[in-house]
Amino acid sequence: MKRRILTAGLALAVVTGGMAAPTAAPASAAPAAGVLAPAAQALAAPDIAIADVQAHLTQFQSIATQNGGNRRAGSAGYTASVAYVKTKLQAAGYTVTEQVCTDCTYRSNNLIAEWPGGPADQVVMFGAHLDGVSAGPGINDNATGSAALLENALVLARQNPTMTKRVRFAWWTDEEQGLNGSDFYVRSLSATQRGYVKGYYNFDMVGSTNGGYFINRITSTTAAPLKAYWDSLNIQPEENVEGQGRSDDYSFQQAGIPTSGYAAGASARKTSAQAAKWGGTSGSAYDPCYHRSCDTTSNVSATVLNRSADGIAYAVWQLAVGTGTNDFSVAVSPTSGSVQRGASTTATVATATTGGTAQTVSLLATGAPAGVTVSFSPSSVASGGSATMTVSASASAPVGTYTLTVTGAGSGGVSRSASYTLTVGGGGGCAGGQLIGNGGFESGSSPWTASSGVITNDTRQPARTGSYKAWLLGYGSTRTETLSQSVTIPAGCASYTLSFWLHVDTAETTTSTAYDRLVVQVGTATLATYSNLNAAAGYTQRSFNVAGYAGQTVTLKFTGTEDASLQTSFVVDDVTLQAS
Repeated sequence: MKRRILTAGLALAVVTGGMAAPTAAPASAAPAAGVLAPAAQALAAPDIAIADVQAHLTQFQSIATQNGGNRRAGSAGYTASVAYVKTKLQAAGYTVTEQVCTDCTYRSNNLIAEWPGGPADQVVMFGAHLDGVSAGPGINDNATGSAALLENALVLARQNPTMTKRVRFAWWTDEEQGLNGSDFYVRSLSATQRGYVKGYYNFDMVGSTNGGYFINRITSTTAAPLKAYWDSLNIQPEENVEGQGRSDDYSFQQAGIPTSGYAAGASARKTSAQAAKWGGTSGSAYDPCYHRSCDTTSNVSATVLNRSADGIAYAVWQLAVGTGTNDFSVAVSPTSGSVQRGASTTATVATATTGGTAQTVSLLATGAPAGVTVSFSPSSVASGGSATMTVSASASAPVGTYTLTVTGAGSGGVSRSASYTLTVGGGGGCAGGQLIGNGGFESGSSPWTASSGVITNDTRQPARTGSYKAWLLGYGSTRTETLSQSVTIPAGCASYTLSFWLHVDTAETTTSTAYDRLVVQVGTATLATYSNLNAAAGYTQRSFNVAGYAGQTVTLKFTGTEDASLQTSFVVDDVTLQAS
């Protein structure tokens, strides 16, 4: 807060001099007796963690220490303070603008951050001056207001509630030289833009160690939410007499914009009545380090600062946050499409914000058959944006009509979906049929490749049909035998089914251990493994969908392994691979 300039004929409402402040700051003001819990209506707003606000104060202290001990407007310390706040806000998703104050005593920048929600012609502003005096780091005056404002802005972004008004935060420069930064900003607004601002709330020195609880224009309608929160704590706040005309709310007030704000007091002295209800020391300054080098992080009451930060949150929520949730819709255009095997088709997925503010929407699709893939570019959008959906059908995709569900998963926890009807066509036709050669083994060994004696008409293990079959193992000694055939599987068919009949005969007596095995593979992939545990009378048909190999030449292979004792026979007959 800037010093009050004494002029002839001006009567002071408070005493500002005449007593030296102590070198060491006193302890934080104790809470008044009988303090109540926040009222129910205040609980809708989030709690602002005092530790997070204090972390910002620590950063401002460090910035001052590294830059000549202060954060005066136009100094390196002030520039670094602007950079710190701006980086935090941009990372949180704010639209941030630096406004160069060409009329300021020290040419420097205001920082304006607007949350992208709520109507642009209904703006509520919250501000604090970011600069300090050259005598010290300026932590209570006014890193406290700046830090409380910053943490409120970050919490608003994290919670991303539905907004009924646009919220704009501001950190002013050159306040200590005469409210120059805020005055420059207000004068830069057109009459229409000033009309959009429905209220301005100022926070200056909100952590004074011997602090009071003061509200600017306390009886005004604008002040109502600030007062309501402190009333809920039974604080009994008072009018900010000391600060009248001495902080940035005055610039807005002069332009006819309704104003209010919090303050905890500067160099004026606490009365005995105030000490009785608020705690602290009567007769001592609210801030004994006002505009002095001792205005460090030790010169802050965590209690006063916490109540101020939470009161700001309450005001933001009361003034600008709605009761609904952020919501969106999803639509696909066109709502149906056709694709041939080996080809692709596209559609547009459009989203719209239907409630609150925009949120990130991640897109996905379900319901596609095997061989059909769905992708989105981009894979996520801000609600209100659109993406291209590409549907691709492989050569093995089954012909038919399918309903795809396109779902948008919002970052706020809401999901919305739309349907898309997809028809998969056969493309160039199916050159299918029975693809296995000599599947009944009645025409010799070709085109099979088999271990010696596997393809046989030995009657000890009868064929399922005809006289020949493939008999693997059955020796009762350690042995490996194979049976294989290379097969070309054409693309463009609706179905691909590999089938064979298997009989397993064994001398093993176990019902739990697989000693002897038959492995069935297509290419390098294993379709199934059978063992002595599958032994049964007669043949059993085994069938597999091999559509994933359409358009490829692969090897169908049976590999049998037998251990050192007790035979197991794996007898295969009537092998087919039917494409249609």
